[in-house]
Amino acid sequence: MTTRLAFIPVHILLLSTLISFQYSLIKNPMLSSQSVLRRKLPRLFGNGFRLPALLSFLALTFLIPFNTIAQGNLLVTPRRVVFDGSKRTITLNLANIGNDSATYSISLVQIRMTKEGAFETITEPDPGQKFANKNLRYFPRSVTLPPNEAQVVKVQLIKASQLSPGEYRSHFYFRSVPKVNPLGEEKAEADTSAISVRLTPVFGITIPVIIRLGKSNTKVSLSDLALNITEDNIPTFSLQFNRTGNFSVYGDLTVDHISPQGLTTRVGMANGIAVYTPNTIRHFSFNLYNSDGIDFGSGKLKVSFSSANDTKKEIFDEAELILQK
Repeated sequence: MTTRLAFIPVHILLLSTLISFQYSLIKNPMLSSQSVLRRKLPRLFGNGFRLPALLSFLALTFLIPFNTIAQGNLLVTPRRVVFDGSKRTITLNLANIGNDSATYSISLVQIRMTKEGAFETITEPDPGQKFANKNLRYFPRSVTLPPNEAQVVKVQLIKASQLSPGEYRSHFYFRSVPKVNPLGEEKAEADTSAISVRLTPVFGITIPVIIRLGKSNTKVSLSDLALNITEDNIPTFSLQFNRTGNFSVYGDLTVDHISPQGLTTRVGMANGIAVYTPNTIRHFSFNLYNSDGIDFGSGKLKVSFSSANDTKKEIFDEAELILQK
């Protein structure tokens, strides 16, 4: 059985807390930053949290914004989990950034990525695909978060010695649990003879959890570069990722326009692009910045696909597209 998922990850920062923190220091410069944090953070995360843990969470939230994922009112960081080397435990941070209490169930699901990058849930692995769920333990399985409070989820790798070399992947699914009014509190229908339909939106977030064993021989190349100018004068860039090897790839894409005079201008950027095993290709397209002074009919586009690790950047592949009118 295959089911198409419609999760739309959106990067969200908890800027209100940071702005409030900065404003307090400006308003009263005699206050120390720690005293402001001790007064404001309990209102955000609750009195049960210690300041060092809160500071760690805020560091993850503000200093690494591209490693967070949010949908509805739930924010999750990091947005992907990878067990490699000697790593055996990882902590996930969940935060309710809404105005109401919310309950979320946590489960592991199996997902296939199509050539177009869409997600489909599956119950049996595709040829060459391995699931990770049997080698993972996590707690808790559900959380209830008051407004502006956070919770950690512990993830542990188990029975790794029983696995053969390769990559194993499943996905954590964080699903909001709709509130159910107690019996007797439902509002009476005005017209009992009419048929009524009540739609309750259910938000969900999925993040990959990957186990890697062995040495990587993965390579990726870029091909089929093309630029199309729409009727609205919007430049749309498309290309194909070609993956070979035993592991999936994940990285950031940049597109630079180089004029005939040699002037380089960044015209496009897409972060967090993945090509999961066992897929060998992925088609991808996105709109470029249509900045003044950029002539997409001359010069060339230089495309670079690199790792998402800012501390140790690795360029996977680069390619160029010669532009013509």
